[in-house]
Amino acid sequence: MDPKSIVVVGSCMVDFVSYASRLPKAGETIHGSKFVTNFGGKGANQCVAAAKLGGKTTLIARVGLDSHGENYLENLRSLGVNATNVMKTDGQSTGIAQINVSDAGENQIVIVSGANNSLSSQDVEKCRDVVENAGILVCQLETKMEVAITALKLSKGISILNGAPSFKEFPAELLTLPTIFCVNESEAEDFAGIPIKTLDDGKQALKKLLQLGCKSVILTMGAEGVLFGVQPSQIDIFHTPCPQVTCVDSTGAGDMFIGALAFLLANWDRNNIENCIKVACQLASDSVTRPGTQISYPHADILKDLNIFIK
Repeated sequence: MDPKSIVVVGSCMVDFVSYASRLPKAGETIHGSKFVTNFGGKGANQCVAAAKLGGKTTLIARVGLDSHGENYLENLRSLGVNATNVMKTDGQSTGIAQINVSDAGENQIVIVSGANNSLSSQDVEKCRDVVENAGILVCQLETKMEVAITALKLSKGISILNGAPSFKEFPAELLTLPTIFCVNESEAEDFAGIPIKTLDDGKQALKKLLQLGCKSVILTMGAEGVLFGVQPSQIDIFHTPCPQVTCVDSTGAGDMFIGALAFLLANWDRNNIENCIKVACQLASDSVTRPGTQISYPHADILKDLNIFIK
């Protein structure tokens, strides 16, 4: 096993992003100020986040047999991601996301999965050696649930499952398989069945997820910071606040957090996850000070500013 290798199984999306002074209400048409096309998708975002920090990354995913897919592959290669296992899919478009972003940094997102729906358990099995030899495996739920479950079963290293998008009905192994189950407050509400409005609510939801069989849980709560709890203790919950920054665009901040966490666990302080969470929170906060998803993610030089020295 290569402890420094990070393998991400997940989605690729092309983001069509509109900026406006505020988000539209239901049925309302408003004027926007700017439109851009970016590369996104939770799986690719998390992989790119780790790669831009200097991580040894591999992505297992599908894109369409179209210009968007070819452009996406070129983007991944240019950022140092091993895209050998990103497959082109005939008869399917590359996944897309329509995103609205307000001046306050809030967003609305609608995704059309396209080729991401064709990523299968068989695809993961074909990459068995890559997954089994990964020091860190990262999965999400923008592709079929069984894809993540298959990958998690093959993992022999540290595995992170980002429970996004969330489900209210799910097999128990979705919680019990990963080393780390990571969700935001709205996702935690669905998985734990506990409404979350405060930090204390978040702690109760985290405890419930541990009771349901999670080995450890990270709950990201935006400006409130991050909560972390681990089995067997359901009492000692670690909380780290987020740095206060001016938010320009929060899109993809959660993906930056997970990609940074994977990088730090693989390359820095694997034995102290709380330290890794603190730094990942700082890196995610930095990303929201710039517009876009992958283009907003910091490069490795930020680590020196944070006094993080990678061997």
